Amino acid sequence: MAHYLPPAIMALFQPRPPIPFKPPVEKRKLPALNGVAQFVERFKTYDHPPPQVQETPQDKRRKRLVKVAKSNEERLKRQIAKWDPKNNPDATDKAMKTLFVGRLNYAITSEDLKAEFEYYGPVKKVILIKDKKGKSRGYAFVEFESSRDLKDAYKDADGRKIMNRRILVDVERGRTVKNWKPRRLGGGLGGTRLGGRDVNQKFSGREPPQGVSAPSGRRRSRSRSRGRKRKEPEGGREDRGRDRRGERRGGDRDRDRRSDRRGDRDRDRDRDRRRR
Repeated sequence: MAHYLPPAIMALFQPRPPIPFKPPVEKRKLPALNGVAQFVERFKTYDHPPPQVQETPQDKRRKRLVKVAKSNEERLKRQIAKWDPKNNPDATDKAMKTLFVGRLNYAITSEDLKAEFEYYGPVKKVILIKDKKGKSRGYAFVEFESSRDLKDAYKDADGRKIMNRRILVDVERGRTVKNWKPRRLGGGLGGTRLGGRDVNQKFSGREPPQGVSAPSGRRRSRSRSRGRKRKEPEGGREDRGRDRRGERRGGDRDRDRRSDRRGDRDRDRDRDRRRR
């Protein structure tokens, strides 16, 4: 039956060719294998080089941070030596009539800030601090013509919203407080660089206000409403009480009339039923 299979299938059943004969490989002489005992004496006299310690990524980062900290300290010392607020030609004329305004919107201009603070009184000068590229740095100095207007702005303007940002208002401390340093030189009253919710303060550099969580606008409105007195009637409290009594009496009379009408309706209905 196998000879009926196709040749392609028959080729699968054909035997493979015989394996060719190869002469054996000649044996070569190999060196004798010994242990390391003969090399022990050499290790005793060998001068070992000191081990090389490789720096880890953590060590490199720590070294880089120390270098940056030293450079920052040197730069800070140079800036403190150069800083002299009393000899600043771009400052306002009178420090006792100048307010510091921080946390400003970066799109605000000196004209907008002047228009906002003229609500408290005439403003003499507004200096908006900018960087080398001419962009606002988020704080300015406002000089008033009157010290009374400055006090009003100092009390009321802190916490106001200007261009959707709540501003911070404080007196100029560079020329009025001895040994004062700005925040960029390691001073200031911000405290946000210390870290932690318990240490940082979210209000201005003054004494902590009552009810810090409540917005300042609400606190002002409440205080104003408490200070106002309600208008009494012309006759005082007695007339007010009489009016209330009169209103009550009038209400009782109306109730009596309604009850009488209901009683009359019920009587008419009973009469109609009896007739039927």
